Amino acid sequence: MSRRHRSTWVSAQHWLLCLLCLLAGYSAPAAEYRPLPPALRSGLSPDWLIHDEGRNRLVLYLPDYHAPAHAYYQWLTLRPQRPFIVSFTARSGQSLFLDNRLVFTAPKASDYTLDLARLLPAGSVPGPHLLCVWHPQVAPNLSSFVNVRTADPTAQPGLVKTPAAQLLAQPLARSHPGENVFLLFLLLIGLLYGSIRAVYQPGFARIYQVDNVWSKSTAEQEFLVKPTVTWLNILLVLVFSLSFALLLVAIHTNVQNIAVLQRLFDVPESALVLRILLYTATIAAFVMGKYLFLELMGYIFDVGELVVVQYREFIRTLLFLGLCLPLVMLLYLGLNQTLPAAVLWVSNGVVSLLLVGTVIRVARTIHRRSSLLNLHLFSYLCATEVIPLVILLKLIVFTY
Repeated sequence: MSRRHRSTWVSAQHWLLCLLCLLAGYSAPAAEYRPLPPALRSGLSPDWLIHDEGRNRLVLYLPDYHAPAHAYYQWLTLRPQRPFIVSFTARSGQSLFLDNRLVFTAPKASDYTLDLARLLPAGSVPGPHLLCVWHPQVAPNLSSFVNVRTADPTAQPGLVKTPAAQLLAQPLARSHPGENVFLLFLLLIGLLYGSIRAVYQPGFARIYQVDNVWSKSTAEQEFLVKPTVTWLNILLVLVFSLSFALLLVAIHTNVQNIAVLQRLFDVPESALVLRILLYTATIAAFVMGKYLFLELMGYIFDVGELVVVQYREFIRTLLFLGLCLPLVMLLYLGLNQTLPAAVLWVSNGVVSLLLVGTVIRVARTIHRRSSLLNLHLFSYLCATEVIPLVILLKLIVFTY
């Protein structure tokens, strides 16, 4: 056989062998390609369920599609003899249910650890159990729910050396994951205040001297007749807005869960920088846009001559009292791990002082020019100062 024919014969044998292997593959048992069964869920999942009232069943909660709810559900595999420990941040009144049975209610706003397996009723069998997280007013903070493993490597599997009495309410000394971001913004606020004071020293002193705020001195009257829209006032309003936004994001972390604000500020909780900047822009727009609101109400009540003086007093008092906000942030960075409840109380007190004190100062200044015993003027003050005060207190202070 010639070399050419021999090469052709070898090539034909090669292709015949490939064809036989292909046919053998098709005749192999189909069980080799059977999909693997899904793995059992051994812990909490980031996916939660909500109740669909129309179809009366639980459906997957999609944050970008569904509106925030008060109750969220999740199926968990629990075994009474094996601890299932979770940690979470809860507000006062937040409750947990297992199989529609109340097992825990947070007595105060704090961080907690909980062994769900020990909360099962006696005689429960291992298997799937329905966990429900519910709050009567706002949506719970679902992103705070994480699994906790025992820190003792010598402990036997399934055993945790923790007293049973502490499992129902054990506060955790955890720091906020964005403390570095808050510290950088706090340093930026300090640099901005120092730079503005160095450039605009006379105007800065007129605002931040205690004697000029609570007395009837000439400097007080001078401020009320100077132009309101100046570079000094604009820069100070921006720094104040940044300080207030930083406080809201750091301490009042669930302010975005309020139903009305959820639709306005659809920003994930993990995007701290974006939330701080968004809150800063919103607060600055509110402070600067209040002048248009006062002009409109002054035209309706026919008290246009008081609008400019009222707005200047509003700006001066707000900026003066807002100097306390960075101090609260310093308190947060220093004591949040050990005394979170005390920091929250101080924060609420400072915010209340800021809002109520501004209204009192504005009312005092207006009363000097025209008596508030006039029912018409008193109604104007209620419409422009008191009602907005009540709304802000409800949204920021009383909610917490």
